[in-house]
Amino acid sequence: MARRGRPGPVPIGPDLRHNSGMKSGKNFHRLALLLLAALIATAAPAQRGRESAGPRAVTPRGPLAPSEQALVRLFEAVAPSVAAINTERVELGGFFDEEVSRAAGSGFVWDERGHIVTNYHVVENARSVQVQLDPGRKFAARVVGVAPDYDLAVVKLVDAPKGLRPIAIGTSADLKIGQSVYAIGNPFGLSRTLTAGIVSALDRRLPTTEVLEVAGVIQTDAAINPGNSGGPLLDSAGRLIGVTSAIRSPVAASSGVGLAIPVDLVNRIVPQLIARGRAALPSIGIVPVDPDLVSRAGIQGVVIARVQRGSPAAHAGLKPLDPRSGDLGDVIVAVNGHSVESLPEFGAELDRVGIDRDAELTVIRDGHERHVRVKVVALER
Repeated sequence: MARRGRPGPVPIGPDLRHNSGMKSGKNFHRLALLLLAALIATAAPAQRGRESAGPRAVTPRGPLAPSEQALVRLFEAVAPSVAAINTERVELGGFFDEEVSRAAGSGFVWDERGHIVTNYHVVENARSVQVQLDPGRKFAARVVGVAPDYDLAVVKLVDAPKGLRPIAIGTSADLKIGQSVYAIGNPFGLSRTLTAGIVSALDRRLPTTEVLEVAGVIQTDAAINPGNSGGPLLDSAGRLIGVTSAIRSPVAASSGVGLAIPVDLVNRIVPQLIARGRAALPSIGIVPVDPDLVSRAGIQGVVIARVQRGSPAAHAGLKPLDPRSGDLGDVIVAVNGHSVESLPEFGAELDRVGIDRDAELTVIRDGHERHVRVKVVALER
């Protein structure tokens, strides 16, 4: 029994009274475990209160809609025929330095021999051409024919592989405004992109050179962007109905107005490019006055500078401009009833008539209108 007046030791538990040796380490470890257990016990209610974060079950769906199935089949059938085309061209820079520029576009397989159709402006002045079909399959190609007046060109694979799939050919003669169309190309370098739309308008004109406009051009709202040039425009049967060539937009991006060269024209020009490297232009055997001079004079129509001997125009008795007297001679203002206000329009109408066919010209001489029948022939170049 402790003596009164002298406090005894404070009872702190039998294991912690001694502060030395192994007993002290064991005690500290036990205390740490007790504290950890307390923390886990405190956090456990919060953990138990959280909701499950596992993935949700996938909801099964039925088959694709018939329209979707048809579009999938169309893409799978045509995509192997669509090519990406990359070119290098040499241009003069400052102080006559040469600069190498690169361009990209689209094209499609024309035949099993390795002919690929594209736009002329895609391969214009190209020193090298590379064609990519399936991913990883790139082929060197050479330009075999160009038609700047129609913005068409043909390149041929140097070593054409077996199994090429030529695109199916349709017709543009019976197209209707409102029918569905599809474009496959490589916009912005994104390979084999499918876009859908309708025929927005028909019989548009596409200016190509100073002497010709392409007539019968197809207008579509299917998205067409830089890189689509030269790619196919398809009908719902997956047939080629046009070659995408241009967009009407102030920012060179799709704005709902895309233009495509009609396939009936393509089917006439491409065989000529393969066989001869160039395409015949329609003519009646006249040399026109410079269109800029005619326009500045405020004259609408085609003024004849010279009539070639033995030509259809000569046989029809067409009269050229007389520079000494200032007599305009015959001014051509229409072809088969379609008015022509400029030389490119005249060329487009002759092309519509076709080589080796007759056309009726409306001409004005001395203020009097008359009609003259002439034969459209191939222009000798």
